[in-house]
Amino acid sequence: MEFCLFTEPQQGYDYETLLRSAQAAERLGFDGWFRSDHYLKMGDFFDGLPGSTDAWTTLAGLARETSRIRLGTLVSSVTYRHPGVLAIQVAQVDQMSAGRAELGLGTGWYAEEHAAYGIPFPPRRFDLLEEQLAIVTGFWSTPLGQKFDFAGEHYTLTDSPALPKPVQSRVPVIVGGGGPKRTPQLAARFATEYNIGFVDDEAIQAAFGRVRAAAEAIGREPGDLRYSIAQPTVVGRTEEEFRARAERIGADPAELRRLNLGGTVGEVVDRIGRFSDFGAARVYLQVIDLADEDQLELLSSEVLPAFR
Repeated sequence: MEFCLFTEPQQGYDYETLLRSAQAAERLGFDGWFRSDHYLKMGDFFDGLPGSTDAWTTLAGLARETSRIRLGTLVSSVTYRHPGVLAIQVAQVDQMSAGRAELGLGTGWYAEEHAAYGIPFPPRRFDLLEEQLAIVTGFWSTPLGQKFDFAGEHYTLTDSPALPKPVQSRVPVIVGGGGPKRTPQLAARFATEYNIGFVDDEAIQAAFGRVRAAAEAIGREPGDLRYSIAQPTVVGRTEEEFRARAERIGADPAELRRLNLGGTVGEVVDRIGRFSDFGAARVYLQVIDLADEDQLELLSSEVLPAFR
């Protein structure tokens, strides 16, 4: 089982805070550090100051200031970047990190964010996602010296040199979400990893099953995909410590226990064990309070060893 930290910088964290978080993740034995790709805070509990950072600018910096952990987005929105530009950005971060970049790509959903920054928010974003997945994967897999062409409803690329190339022969591509039809189909066609999060065990099992069936339907071995889960994580050595941490991020302890990774160490270990039974090979621990390094040390010393 792999364990990655998953952060939400739009809630109010600058680059220096994110750097400390990523370096702590590396020092404490986590496998990766991933961030959301948002430009506007969510909810009223956080003030969002000093303002959001850009995901791929952040990852480029971290690529040079870490040496081992995987780095990526969970997930970038197709509304933010042209797929040709995105393919270049990810390939460059992969070069800068010596082959540690991963791309999570999704439709985007936060309409207020788009309005605040003047970003178009079209209604048929699954069509954009399908074309962008085809372009970035086609761009990276085009042999050196050959050209890449694509003609779709939304994007056209003509005689692209498909450069630069990433270091990895196959940059991991993550497709996530709980949609019943198109999401499993896109994951089966383009992804190396399928991710589901923020739902109960029954929904996780059903989502994994749909993706496996979609892979089989196109002749792909379902085991060729990695299955992963992302969950808000708040853990304490005691009930009192758990509840204090939940209060600091404005979270409901009962809801954390019901849907997420919340509670004492034993409770969190038990639920991750169920994830493993479902076939999950990676868990993204969504940690909101980046100043609480003690919680990271607790996860590192008490939770991760249970699965290694």
